[in-house]
Amino acid sequence: MEPLEPWLTWAMEIQSIAQNGLAYCKDVYDQERYQQLRKISSQMLAHKTGISEEKVTQLFCNETGYQTPKMDCRAAIFEDGKILLVHEKNGTWALPGGWIDVLESVASNTKKEVKEEAGLDVKIKRVIALQDYKRHNQPMRPYGICKVFLLCEKTGGQFVPNIETTETKYFSLDALPKLAEEKCNLAQIEMYFQANADENWKTQVD
Repeated sequence: MEPLEPWLTWAMEIQSIAQNGLAYCKDVYDQERYQQLRKISSQMLAHKTGISEEKVTQLFCNETGYQTPKMDCRAAIFEDGKILLVHEKNGTWALPGGWIDVLESVASNTKKEVKEEAGLDVKIKRVIALQDYKRHNQPMRPYGICKVFLLCEKTGGQFVPNIETTETKYFSLDALPKLAEEKCNLAQIEMYFQANADENWKTQVD
């Protein structure tokens, strides 16, 4: 994976400094300066991406408190040597999963996402990898993301139509459909197949 472009790194660092400053600074004049830094970071992103500054601010500068990476969980369920993928509304396929909600743990959120997107009840078998999004996935995001990949086992349930996915299907490694690259790519699917076949697999950590 190619390194981040310098301008994106600078914008992310400015935003992080500003958000952390706003979280801890008590001086009103310094708070104004941090707000200005935050605005500059939004302007940089808007200028380089063509997205409106208002939209960038909503996506990029809408949090408070010390800035940390967001967390995304992805679950793999195998059946007869094939991996389960969910078909999204935009036509691509992905491992079931999503952002980890504030009141959820990694395990509970993974189970919830699998139930919502695939209709299945699962139990967590093991963690396969903890990956830094920017080292593995595209497109680039203006914030950090930690991706948690878990191997799961189906215990029940069946697919139910929902607002996120239109169907589910099991695929072999040599017959994968078009993937949602920001959620899971070919290398990550290959990693799952390797881990599923290796009882001594060691969790990979970036």
